[in-house]
Amino acid sequence: MKFYLRPTKAYKQEVDTLNLFAFENEEQIVFRDFPAEIITDFKEAIKKENFNGKKGDNLVISGRGPVSFYKLILTGLGKKQEFDLVTLYDQIAKSIRLSLSNKAVKVALSVPAFFLDKYGSAVAVQATVEAVKLAGYKFLKYKGDEEKAKHRDVEEVILLLPAAKIAAAEEGIEAGLLFADAALYTRDLVNEPAQVTTPEFLAEEARKIAKNSQGAVKTTVLEEEEIKNRKMEAFMGVARGSHQPPRFILMHYKPLRPRKKIALLGKGITFDTGGLSLKGPEHMETMKLDMAGAAAVLGVFSVIAKIKPQAEIVGIIAACENMPGGRALKPGDILKAYNGKTIEVLNTDAEGRLTLADAMSYAALREKPDEMIDLATLTGACVVALGEDIAGLFGNNDRLLLNLEKSAAATADRVWRLPLEKSYQHLIKSHIADVKNISGGRYGGAITAALFLNEFTGEIPWVHLDIAGPAFAEKDTPLAPAGGTGYGVRLLLNYLKSV
Repeated sequence: MKFYLRPTKAYKQEVDTLNLFAFENEEQIVFRDFPAEIITDFKEAIKKENFNGKKGDNLVISGRGPVSFYKLILTGLGKKQEFDLVTLYDQIAKSIRLSLSNKAVKVALSVPAFFLDKYGSAVAVQATVEAVKLAGYKFLKYKGDEEKAKHRDVEEVILLLPAAKIAAAEEGIEAGLLFADAALYTRDLVNEPAQVTTPEFLAEEARKIAKNSQGAVKTTVLEEEEIKNRKMEAFMGVARGSHQPPRFILMHYKPLRPRKKIALLGKGITFDTGGLSLKGPEHMETMKLDMAGAAAVLGVFSVIAKIKPQAEIVGIIAACENMPGGRALKPGDILKAYNGKTIEVLNTDAEGRLTLADAMSYAALREKPDEMIDLATLTGACVVALGEDIAGLFGNNDRLLLNLEKSAAATADRVWRLPLEKSYQHLIKSHIADVKNISGGRYGGAITAALFLNEFTGEIPWVHLDIAGPAFAEKDTPLAPAGGTGYGVRLLLNYLKSV
C-alpha cells in the first residue's frame, strides 16, 4: 500500500472512491470546493438518505457530473465538540472498509482541516495512515485460494490536504507506516495457531528481528537447562507440564547516548489450558492469544531500529505453554522466584503472573532499568471491569503512569488507570510462603494480580498493562477483524519516541 500527499481539489481525483468526512449538521461543508453545477446533485442525495454527519452515519454515492471519481463515500464524525482521536481512527477505518467492500484499489481521502489544526499535520496524517492500514488487514494464511482471491487490498491512497500543510505532514506517513506494520506483525503472531506459535517459534522470531536490524538489536535465548541453572523456579514451574521446551528471550537495543534504560516485558504463554486447574473447553478456544503481550514486545522490536528511540530498550519474554501432565505444577506447590521470594501456587490457571515474576525479577536484578513496563493478558476480572476495548493500567510511579496515559490517548490504544490498592495486600499473603498466586476471593482480581506483580519490581518505576480485553477481538471492530488486534504496540512506540 502506497500513500501520497496532494493538495489537488477532491472532485478531480481519478480514483475508485473519494472518501470525505463531515461533522454533525455540517455535511454541506465538505462540498465547498466542488463546482456549483455538481453540488446540487450531491446535496439531493444526502437529503434523500437523511445523512446529517452523526457518528456512524455512512453514505455511498455514485459519481455524477464532471467528476473523476467512481464513488463518493461520506462518513459522519458526530459532534465536533466531542471529537477525539478514537473517533478519528474508528471513522477513517469504517470509511476504508466501505472502500474495500466497493472493490476500490485506488482511494483519495480528504484529511479535514479540523484534524490538522487540532493535532498538527504530522500527528493527523500518521493516525490516518495507521487507521487505513489497520482497517485493511486480513489473516488469510490458512484460507483456500478461492477465499484469498476474494480479498483485494487498497493499493494506493492519496491523502488530500491544504498545500501549506504538506511539508509538515510528510513525517506522518513514514511514522504511520512503521507503527501500523509493527501492529500488523503482532496481529499475525497472535492469529497463528498454537501448534505453530511455540516458545521456540517466538525465540526464532526474536532472532530474525535481530538479524534484520543491521546490528541495532541483539537477541539472546536461554534454553531449559540455562533457565534452571538461573533458578527461575516460578517460570519453570509453569513450563514443566508441557513437552514444548521453554525459552527465555532477551532482546537489546542501545543507541549511542541513551537517555534512560527501559525494560519491556511481555507475557508469553503460547497456549494456556489452565494446567491442572483446567479451563472448560469454551474458555480454552482462544487461548492461543495468551502470548499477545510477548507478541507486542516483538512488534516493538521489529521496527525499533527505524524508530530509533533515544533510550536503551530491553525486551524480556518468558515463553512456555501451560499444560496438564505428569510433571505439571500442582495446586499447593511452593516455588521460589528469581528474586528469592517464595510463592504458594493455589491455582495453576493463574500462571502468567508466575512467569512474569521471574521475568520482572530478572529485569530488576540483572538489567537494572530505570523503568519497567509489562503487557499481559492477565485477568478476566479486568475485562469484567473495563470491557473488551480498554486495558487496565496499574503502576507504582505517577509520572510513568501519566506518560503512558498520554501515549494511549495519542494512539487510540485505550487505557484506564486502576488502583494498586495497598489495603488489599493481605489478600495475597500466604500462610506458608511469602505470597500466594491468587487471592481466593471473587472480587478485585485485576488489582490483586497487579499487587502480586509489584512484589517483583525491586521498587523500580513500573507500569502494568492488563490487556486481556483489547488484545483479541471476538468479533470485527472498525480497526481489526476478529482475532489479534496488535494492542499496545503503537502505544509503546509512541512512548519510546517521546523519551
